[in-house]
Amino acid sequence: MTGFSADWLALREPHDVRARNPAVLDAVVASLKRYASIRIVDLACGTGSTLRALSPRLPARQNWRLADNDLGLLARATATTHPAGVSVTAVPLDLNRDLEAVLDGPVDLITASALLDLVSEAWLERLAVEIAARSIPLYAALSYDGRIELGPADPFDAAIIAAVNAHQRTDKGFGPSLGPAAASCAIARFESLGYSVVHGASDWVIGPDDRDIQMEIFAGWASAVRELGDLSLADTVGWLTRRRDAVAAGSSSICIGHVDVFAWPMGTR
Repeated sequence: MTGFSADWLALREPHDVRARNPAVLDAVVASLKRYASIRIVDLACGTGSTLRALSPRLPARQNWRLADNDLGLLARATATTHPAGVSVTAVPLDLNRDLEAVLDGPVDLITASALLDLVSEAWLERLAVEIAARSIPLYAALSYDGRIELGPADPFDAAIIAAVNAHQRTDKGFGPSLGPAAASCAIARFESLGYSVVHGASDWVIGPDDRDIQMEIFAGWASAVRELGDLSLADTVGWLTRRRDAVAAGSSSICIGHVDVFAWPMGTR
């Protein structure tokens, strides 16, 4: 799986927290309220942002298994101080090769954040079948869905966004990525397996004062566009320069579409 730096994960976490869909999150919490203790597996945990977002709303006794292939991120996730009653275990593994291993044993909930848009349709099918075979609920948050709105408008925005969405479908370590189609594919697949599904938008709304993350996003997009070669270098650099100028001037804003999904076996809530 393509890695992400701890600095980038820290930069995006406040925006993730604000973006999480409250109705979907409420459904997750409601599904677990009857439990005295719960066991959760977090896939591609990064530095533990899902744990930090979800654990304060769950029963006091929690056991989290945090799975990631990046030992440095796992170390950060497990080094964080957790509330009393919350235990955390690091599970270093490659989700593409060893997915089934992390799902074995008693599990009450599978979580993942910003993961499904990076995986292939075949891997999502594998995940859905394995989860359904075990009758486990899934909370998958912050899947990018292809919607981007930029202000102020630039003549090259449409071309850049199209190239970014094409790059989102390239291989991130699981085969050709679902990219913007991930959430809709997950919803359809879990419904076909007899799951009930609630979903909702969890868009990033990034304002003029959020300069650091805007600079990182625009630089990342320009790099992705250069990798594809769909636009000339001069056009890409010109667009990036204008975007950076707008950020510096305090006039730039971004809305990036995401979707949160909670799927649970019928009859378990």
